[in-house]
Amino acid sequence: MQEDNNELQNEEFDNKETITKVTGMYKDWFLDYASYVILERAVPGIKDGFKPVQRRILHSMKDLDDGRYNKVANIVGHTMQYHPHGDASIADAMVQIGQKELLIDMQGNWGNILTGDSAAASRYIEARLSKFALDVVFNAKTTEWQSSYDGRRKEPVDLPVKFPMLLAQGGEGIAVGLSTKILPHNFNELIDASIRHLKGKSFTIFPDFLTGGIADVSNYSDGKRGGKVRVRAKIGQLDKKTLVITEIPFGTTTSSLIDSILKANDKGTIKIKQIEDNTAANVEILIHLPPGISPDKTIDALYAFTNCENSISPLCCVIDNNKPVFIGVSEVLRRSTDHTVELLKLELEIQLNELEEQWHFASLERIFIENRIYRDIEEQATWEGVIKAIDEGLKPHIKHLKRAITEEDIVRLTEIRIKKISKFDIDKAKQFIESLEDKIAEVKHHLANLIEFAIDYFKNLKLKYGKGKERLTEIRLFDDIVATKVVMRNTKLYVNREEGFVGTSLKKDEYVDDCADIDDIIIFRSDGTMMITKVDAKTFVGKDIIHVAVFKKNDKRTVYNMIYRDGRSGPSYMKRFNVTGVTRDKEYDLTAGTKGSYVLYFTANPNGEAETVSILLRAVGSIKKLKWDVNFSDLAIKGRSSKGNTVTKYAIKKIELKSEGVSTLKPRKIWFDETVQRLNVDERGELLGEFKGEDRLLIMTQKGVVKTIKPELTTHFDSDMIVLEKWIPEKPISAIYYDGEKERYYVKRFMIDNPNKEEIFISEHPKSQLEIVSTDYRPMAEIVFSKRSIENMEVNLEEFIAVKGIKAQGNQLTTDKIKVVNMLESLPYEPPVVEEVEVSDEEIVDSFPLDDVEIKPSIIDKNKVKPTIIPPKKKIEEDPDQITLF
Repeated sequence: MQEDNNELQNEEFDNKETITKVTGMYKDWFLDYASYVILERAVPGIKDGFKPVQRRILHSMKDLDDGRYNKVANIVGHTMQYHPHGDASIADAMVQIGQKELLIDMQGNWGNILTGDSAAASRYIEARLSKFALDVVFNAKTTEWQSSYDGRRKEPVDLPVKFPMLLAQGGEGIAVGLSTKILPHNFNELIDASIRHLKGKSFTIFPDFLTGGIADVSNYSDGKRGGKVRVRAKIGQLDKKTLVITEIPFGTTTSSLIDSILKANDKGTIKIKQIEDNTAANVEILIHLPPGISPDKTIDALYAFTNCENSISPLCCVIDNNKPVFIGVSEVLRRSTDHTVELLKLELEIQLNELEEQWHFASLERIFIENRIYRDIEEQATWEGVIKAIDEGLKPHIKHLKRAITEEDIVRLTEIRIKKISKFDIDKAKQFIESLEDKIAEVKHHLANLIEFAIDYFKNLKLKYGKGKERLTEIRLFDDIVATKVVMRNTKLYVNREEGFVGTSLKKDEYVDDCADIDDIIIFRSDGTMMITKVDAKTFVGKDIIHVAVFKKNDKRTVYNMIYRDGRSGPSYMKRFNVTGVTRDKEYDLTAGTKGSYVLYFTANPNGEAETVSILLRAVGSIKKLKWDVNFSDLAIKGRSSKGNTVTKYAIKKIELKSEGVSTLKPRKIWFDETVQRLNVDERGELLGEFKGEDRLLIMTQKGVVKTIKPELTTHFDSDMIVLEKWIPEKPISAIYYDGEKERYYVKRFMIDNPNKEEIFISEHPKSQLEIVSTDYRPMAEIVFSKRSIENMEVNLEEFIAVKGIKAQGNQLTTDKIKVVNMLESLPYEPPVVEEVEVSDEEIVDSFPLDDVEIKPSIIDKNKVKPTIIPPKKKIEEDPDQITLF
């Protein structure tokens, strides 16, 4: 018993938390280590934009600089005199600086930021400072020095960088308790922003990456914490079966990008046939697609499921006054620009002081030689006497000097050689002094107008080094890609209606549709309940399923038509509704909520179709009208919780589909957003028109390609597209083009005969080119010839040629070379008006007499060809009555 008590006490003791106070050296060690990592390793300084290891590398390269290349291994070894860490960290940091192509002139294999290939060993590659680095990074006269880690040498506290280097190169690091991620910006744009700041104007700067690509910076938030930059690869369509990636997003390589594409293909979210990496100096990744796969949809899928689109979270943390601070990139640029002005001022002041010293000694030298004062020392026997004699001899001639003569000045005079005195030229000495005075005046002018001097300094930097540093990353607003709309549906969905199971593993049961792992499915049951659940191998959703489909979130065009009986013996109601979004795995009652309610008729209509059905009643009692038709278009589309309109008080025997319905939804307005080159229904960009189900878009390119397509919101457009509008089949297309084979210009007018075919309407000769195209009914054009002797010509294209086939060559316009074709105001034309009767989806029939008799209920699921007949739960007999549909 005693042993048990002891074990219990020991167990209680072990379960208690104990707090041990850290004392002695351990008390401060963690804080010291954290401070060291933050200040000395991971975070760059705001003044020069460098981490300590980068600063030491550049300082060592300046020590070794003689204009020739040095082995990187030698530079690394020299840097170790200043840096307390090993050679590997120095070599890696140096390669990173070199790959940014700004401060280091590289020779050899320095790796490839596009492919991710590493650099060769440091003993095989060479480097020297770039001309830009020599111009803006170093100045020993303005540098503050400190002792190196072992006290043997002096190293710079900060390099006197006269440029926003931190923003140009970017930088990232992970310290203890914090991190930093500063994105690189464009060289020329930083200079422009610095100039705007010096002029007192506002500015905005955005990231620019050496890998190119496309970036959405709408949420950049000045590079502060919480901001976000979305980056994408540049993907084009080489042909109908091949996509090509020409630029990759920042933070990826071609290898990692291809790996992500292959993984997505293995998962089935995208489908590709083959992928080729032809990257060398430029990125070229070819993606071959299987037959029947849409290139447009695949592009969106690549952005949605692979590293072709990434999100970067910037975090601008810098060291300022020996402390880490979080600021925006605009503030970094302002501070850097102001620091550059301070350095320029300091350099000018040093230069002025040096010039004044030169002027002072040159003036003393002229007085000393011109007045032969050197002869006064011939009789002096002591050094003190020599100094005094020269001092006395200079006094009558020094009133114009700007400072007093010191003993050091006199000593310098005594060091003048006899040869220089004997060949002294008074005129040359005078000219030299005057040139110094001009330089002094110039420097004083710069100091008096320091801001203008700094602006000129930045302009000169841009002129000298800005060529070839144009923006590489295209800035564009991204459209949000809904993953469920672009995912490759490579899995089949099945349903067992009676037992209530849905899933991808029920291969012996009824096939529903193709689906993907990320899809949701919507289920309706005969008791009037609905639920949405995620696709899985096998999921129980309830028995007596009447409809199941892949669910599209926020889908307002799919309309459900339903007739149900309220309770076991209640009246029947009809309703139309849509489902835009609900909570997953939650059941929703679509009936009035009475126990025993039962769905008699149900259809799912992807484009808002409203059919006509026949209601059949059983001959019971004195009911006269046993059959009548009901049109669902007479109902308004309401929410899923609406009760619906009354059909009959009595049990229904049977419901038959009388006629298929047409869409009751209004034509959809579609816009084209030129910024993102995409169609949308969100009123962004230019309105293309209202589109019904059969309407198409007309597209023409500069290459003379014409086609019509359905206005799908996922469509991608070529960069050389010149015409995008709603296609009117009766409207002719007019074109003026140059035939490269016959070397003359032609005019043609044509209609599109086959809307499903892409065709070229100019000759296919390599030198053929489209001059101008018009979709106006009666276009007018002005022809300006290259020869000034030929007068301009106006052409009425309607009169010049009749409308012919698309393959017709057209009529010859001229053989003279055309400089430009200008479209003039078209002639007036009124197209024939076609009256259309449109029923608004808000219209509701106020009254509709119905006679009621009990019938057998039926349900039509549009996933099936034939309606499903469901026997009634219970027969109901009631007195006949007339019910109003409201």
